[in-house]
Amino acid sequence: MSSNEDVPVRAPERTGVWFVGARGSVATTAVVGALGVAQGLAPATGLVTELEELDPDGLPQLVDLVFGGHDVNPQGVAKKAESLAEGGVVPAALVSAVAADLEKVDAEVRPGYAPGEEDVATAVQRLADDISDFRRRHDLARVVVVDVASTQPPVDHPEELTDLDGPLPVGAVYALAAFRSGASFVSFTPSPCLRLPVVVDAAARHGLPYAGCDGKTGETLLKSALAPMFVMRALDLRSWTSVNLLGGGDGRTLADPEAARSKTVAKRSGLDAMVGRPVPGPMHIDQLEDLGEWKTAWDHVRFDGFLGTRMTLQLTWQGCDSALAAPLVLDLVRLVSAAHAAGRSGALPELGFFFKDPVGGTEHRLTEQFHELVAWRRGLAS
Repeated sequence: MSSNEDVPVRAPERTGVWFVGARGSVATTAVVGALGVAQGLAPATGLVTELEELDPDGLPQLVDLVFGGHDVNPQGVAKKAESLAEGGVVPAALVSAVAADLEKVDAEVRPGYAPGEEDVATAVQRLADDISDFRRRHDLARVVVVDVASTQPPVDHPEELTDLDGPLPVGAVYALAAFRSGASFVSFTPSPCLRLPVVVDAAARHGLPYAGCDGKTGETLLKSALAPMFVMRALDLRSWTSVNLLGGGDGRTLADPEAARSKTVAKRSGLDAMVGRPVPGPMHIDQLEDLGEWKTAWDHVRFDGFLGTRMTLQLTWQGCDSALAAPLVLDLVRLVSAAHAAGRSGALPELGFFFKDPVGGTEHRLTEQFHELVAWRRGLAS
């Protein structure tokens, strides 16, 4: 018998991806994309973890990801994918090719949490049981829970939320369920959950990593690359005005002033931190239903050059938020899963590259964030 026959072939570890908002645009786009890339039907464009600097071979592979999640929406994942294809978000041919896989994913979606329908303690246990059952049935090495649900309003006194008594933000309920089930957690949506004592304590108690919050996909990505330019060139940034027009579910959610406040606080704090002082200028987020899954952002930047010469930079950003967000979600799953496997726990500020409002970190400059990410990844692999 040859030596090759003596050594059993070890099956690769599989990682579970449990979406909060599993039937929404971002989760569905991520699932379609992961299936397409894994099956050789689509390129890996936009996947940062496929860059050589991040050692993709040492991360969970897309083919080894298993998807499930929670949602309060009854519409199936396959139907959502079809509507995204009609809107030009994902290729219709790709949706058709992975249709059977999408039905399997939808079979793994469980009823989500709706505030007021059950008490928090009961909800946390129910949601945690769903995640644990998912891991057992699929023999998964670990599970990463990713919140891609709607924007959540800020909490005015987060230090007061230290236990399960009383109302908690929706994201906090899911985070607590994730930690109770032994899963790591990513808050990709704007949410205060990862700064609440009750959530931070739960992560520490279970020894689990987490990352967030608010994925940096469009206009803020531009700011994190361009704002340092003004500082490095000693140009006097006088004002930065931003107008954001959103359609679809995100636009409807952000039509609520409280939800919009959660978003604008994250956008504003990053710019001020990079410049080192408050930068004047209004910031608007408005719903335009006609845009559907697309968004348009317009920025008017006023700065002074040598001898006080007045100058202006104007930018227009048009893009599809789901297509921008989906690869970052998959990147975070791969990186947080690797951190979990390496025994890391607590906040992962080195993943601030992916977020508008990095939990545990203060760096907002894109280039510096990328260098931190690469160094962290190398340390994780060593």
